[in-house]
Amino acid sequence: MTMLPPPDPATFRAPVVTIGPTFAPPRPPAPTLPVRGAVGAIAVLTVSLIVSKFVLEALVDLEWPLLVYVVILAAIGYGPSVVWCRYVSRRWGTASLRTDIGLEPRWSDLGWGPVIWLAALGTQLAVAALVVGLGVPISNNTDGITDLQTDRTYVVSIVITAVIAAPIVEEMVFRGVVLRGLRSRLPTVLAVVLQGLLFGCAHVDPVRGRGNLGLVMVLSGVGIAFGAGAVLLRRIGPTIVAHAIFNGVVLLIILSGLVDESDRELGNVVGSLLGHAARLLWSLPLL
Repeated sequence: MTMLPPPDPATFRAPVVTIGPTFAPPRPPAPTLPVRGAVGAIAVLTVSLIVSKFVLEALVDLEWPLLVYVVILAAIGYGPSVVWCRYVSRRWGTASLRTDIGLEPRWSDLGWGPVIWLAALGTQLAVAALVVGLGVPISNNTDGITDLQTDRTYVVSIVITAVIAAPIVEEMVFRGVVLRGLRSRLPTVLAVVLQGLLFGCAHVDPVRGRGNLGLVMVLSGVGIAFGAGAVLLRRIGPTIVAHAIFNGVVLLIILSGLVDESDRELGNVVGSLLGHAARLLWSLPLL
């Protein structure tokens, strides 16, 4: 019988026996950004959208193709915000938008996006019921789209802007820079609520007057739902998909004339509430 040599004390490691349940290590804290970045993002987006409206008024008499106007307005209205997000990432982050604002696309976003959209839709309908019940004035920011739905160039342009440009840039700003900037100073719940309110206020237009109140309430609820999704998943890819679905459904309802048909058919109290909710489904951020 061959005897094995004794173990070397210098290299011997006794086996570790674990008694009881084991727990995964806690997740590292989510990345944050300075609140200065959040304030700057709101300022840049607000100024650029205001400037884009003045540019539109100055160029509208030139009677250029609609596609040209949409491209110009998208560049002026959203371009500076993309530049600011890059600046914030390089100035206060790691110079990687993937790490600093959660811009990390994955195939799973195609699954999580609809889930977040459904959550936002439920939030919107709940706020819609509150708005209708309290008699809060509300208007929409998509007037005129149905009047031009026969212009294919206009339809293609507005779809590209609303379903691609707006979701990407607005999610980078609000659920990326703004949310992470607020989380550096506030508890997560307060940061999510505040960025949602800022998202709603970003769509205020003096032309709509008192109707802005209900619109801000509805869009704030949507923004809060998107913010919660971004916090839970630590990425904005799913909220970009959800935002794109939301705007796509809005355009589908408007261009198909479903809202007008429902208006003629709904006559009782329940129908009235659903009719208002249907209108609120297309009171969304469209350029």
